Amino acid sequence: MRIISIVTLLVLCFTTSGKAQNGRSMKWSADGNSYFNTDNGDIVRIQLPAFTKTTWVSQKKLIPEGDKKPLTIRNFTVSANEQCLLIYTNSQKVWRQDTRGDYWVLQLSSGRLQQLGKGQPTASLMFAKFSPDGSKVAYVSQHNLYVEDIATGKITALTKDGSLKLINGTFDWVYEEEFDCRDGFRWSPDGQHIAYWQINAQAIKNYYMLNTTDSIYSKPIAVEYPKVGEDPSACKIGVVNIATSKTIWMNITGNAKQHYLPRMEWQSSQQLIVQQLNRKQNQCKLYLVNAASGNATNLYTETSDTWIDIESSWTTPANTDYGVGWRWISNKSAFIWQSEKDGWRHLYRINVADGKETLLTKGNYDVMSTVFVDEKNNCIYFTASPANATEQYLYKIGLDGKGDTVRTTPASFAGTHKYQIAPNGLYAQHSFSNFQTPPASEWVSLPNHTVIKTANKKPIDKEQSSVSFFQITTSDNVTMDGWMIKPTPFDSTKKYPVVFYVYSEPGATTVTNAYGQVGNYLYNGNMSADGYIQISIDGRGTPAPKGAAWRKSIYKKVGILNVHDQAMAAKKIATWPFVDANRMAVWGWSGGGSTTLNLLFQYPNLYKTGIAIAPVANRLSYDNIYEERYMGVPQEGKEHYITASAITHAKNLNGNLLLVHGTGDDNVHYQNTEMLINELVKHNKYFQLMSYPNRTHSISEGEGTNTHLSNTYTRFLQQHCPGGGK
Repeated sequence: MRIISIVTLLVLCFTTSGKAQNGRSMKWSADGNSYFNTDNGDIVRIQLPAFTKTTWVSQKKLIPEGDKKPLTIRNFTVSANEQCLLIYTNSQKVWRQDTRGDYWVLQLSSGRLQQLGKGQPTASLMFAKFSPDGSKVAYVSQHNLYVEDIATGKITALTKDGSLKLINGTFDWVYEEEFDCRDGFRWSPDGQHIAYWQINAQAIKNYYMLNTTDSIYSKPIAVEYPKVGEDPSACKIGVVNIATSKTIWMNITGNAKQHYLPRMEWQSSQQLIVQQLNRKQNQCKLYLVNAASGNATNLYTETSDTWIDIESSWTTPANTDYGVGWRWISNKSAFIWQSEKDGWRHLYRINVADGKETLLTKGNYDVMSTVFVDEKNNCIYFTASPANATEQYLYKIGLDGKGDTVRTTPASFAGTHKYQIAPNGLYAQHSFSNFQTPPASEWVSLPNHTVIKTANKKPIDKEQSSVSFFQITTSDNVTMDGWMIKPTPFDSTKKYPVVFYVYSEPGATTVTNAYGQVGNYLYNGNMSADGYIQISIDGRGTPAPKGAAWRKSIYKKVGILNVHDQAMAAKKIATWPFVDANRMAVWGWSGGGSTTLNLLFQYPNLYKTGIAIAPVANRLSYDNIYEERYMGVPQEGKEHYITASAITHAKNLNGNLLLVHGTGDDNVHYQNTEMLINELVKHNKYFQLMSYPNRTHSISEGEGTNTHLSNTYTRFLQQHCPGGGK
C-alpha cells in the first residue's frame, strides 16, 4: 500500500502527469564538475563551482525530420562519452509512473536525430539505456528485450517469448508495487551481455475490475494480482549474449515460486551479485553468480524473527536511475550493505572475496539512507537523526569504520535535509524544509558544507504558526511523536473537536518535520479557522528511525498493535482540558483507511466520526508480498489476519462512517468496500458511501473528481463533527 501520506496524495491528485522514469537523480557529468538540465526546451550544461551555463544541445537540433516542433523532453540521458543524447518523450503511465513512451537518439557530432524501436507500437518502449561505450541502446517493448545499433539502426530481439504473463526486462504489478522494481535489465560493464529478470505470472490469477462507464457494455479489466496466501510469480535472471541472442539462466538455489529476487547488479563483466528473499521475507541471501555458467555461490546470509527490509529504490547513487541494495567500493572488491541485525539500521562493509564484514556506523541510531560513497576521502555520507525521529540530517563516517560519526549538516536549521552529491564528492545540491519553511535548495561544497550558491528562499508560512510537535506517553509506557495544529484564534477555556490523521502501518510515517507533511489538504477550507484541532501520531510499527524493535513490534499485529497505540494516545488526548471528547474524528487513506475503520470498530466509544478512503477492509484480500512480509504466511496461521481485518469488527460501529473508494482501484480492490458493506448491512449499521467509478487508488482521474472528493470529505466532517470551541 503506497498511497500513504498527504504529500503523496497531493502529488497524485493535483498533477496531470506521473513521475518520469530515470528522473530521480541529477544528470551529472562524468567528472562531477558540471551537470545537465533542461531550459526552455534546450539542454544546458552548468559548470561548477561558477555555475556558468552554456547551451549544450539547442532545441533546434531536436526537431525530427518533417516536423516543425522539437521533441517534448520528458527526460534525457547523456552517454558516458558525452557523444550521444537519449531523449524520452510521449510518455505513458504504467500503473504508478509513466515508464513507457518513445525514445530518440541525437548523435552530437553529426546532428543526426533518429527514433528508436521503429516497427514497435507507438509509446511502447521502456527503460532505454546506452551501452557502456555508447554505441548501442537496449530497451523493452511489449515484454521483450531489444538492442539497437545506433550507427546502423539494426534492431535485434534478444527475447521473443514475452507476453502479458511472461515478462522479460520489467516486472509484474506486485514486484513494482512492493519492491519498487520497474527497470528489469542491466548492461554488463564490457557491453557484451545484458542481465535481465524474467517474471512468469502464468500461474497468477487475474483479478477482474469492471469498467461500466466508458461504453454501453461493461468491460472487464484483468490484473495479474497474487493475493495473500497465493504463490509468488516465478522469477529468474538470465544473461543474454548480445552477439548471439542466447540466454544463460542463472542457477539461484531455491524454488522460483517461493522466493523473490528484488535486486541484481553486475559485479564485473563475468559475475553478478543477486539478492534473494525467501517467501516469508525473513531470510536474505546474497549470491555471486557466474554469468557464463550460471553457477551461484552464497556470499552472505541474514535471518530475522520478523522480516528483512530491502534498501529503498528511492535512495539511488549518483547517475543511477534505479535502486540498488549496495554501494560498490575498492574497485568492486567490497560493498556497503545495510542491515538491522544488531537492533539498529547500520552500514557494513562486506568483502566480496570472503564475505568478511565490518560495522561502519555504530551506536543507538538508525541510518535513514545511504547518500554517497566518497572513496577519495575515505568516507561515506548518510542521513540520520539520532536525537529527533521526525527530522533528517547528513552525517559521514570513515570507510574503515574507525573514528567518530560526524554531522555534516549545520545545526542552524531544524527539519528535513536532503542531498544530491556530485560523483567527485566536491559539490552537493542541498534542500531543506520544515513544517513552516517551504522547500529551498542551495549548493554547497564538501566536506565543509560551505555555501557556494544561495537559494531563493520563500518566506516562512505564517499560517503554520499554530503547529507544534509533541510527544505523548500512553498507559502502556509507549512514547510517540505527534504534531498538532490548534484553532486560530485559540481559547484555552473552550473545548474543541479533534480530527486525527492516521496511517500507522509499516509503509510510512505521518509525523515528519517537513513542509507539506503537517495539515489536512483534503479539507476544503481552513480547518484552524473553522475551529478544529488537527493531530497526527506515529505509533509502534511505523518506519521511524527509532530502532528495529520499534518497527518490528508490529509483526503479525498490523491492524491490532498500531490501532491500539493510536487509541491509547487518543484516550489520553481526550482528557486534555481544551479537547471535546464527544467530538473526536479520524480519517486516513489506504492503510490509513484501514486504521480508521479499525479505530471506529474496535474503539466505538472513543471515536465518533470516521472517513476511510480506499481501505483494506479484509487483510486476506491484499497482495502477498506486503501482507506476508508483515503478517506471515496465512497457511501457517490465519487467525491474526482475521483479527486484524476491519470486517471482523464491523458489527461494533457506533459512530458516523463515510466510506470512499474508486471502483477501478488496482491496488486496494473495491471488493474490500463491498465485503465491508455486506457486514455493515448484516448488522444493520448505517453509513455513507461514495464510490468513484473507474478511479484508481489515488481517486484522481476524471473531470471534477478532486473537487468533489474534497467537498464530500469536508461536508461530512462538518455535519457530523462540527468545528468551533464550546
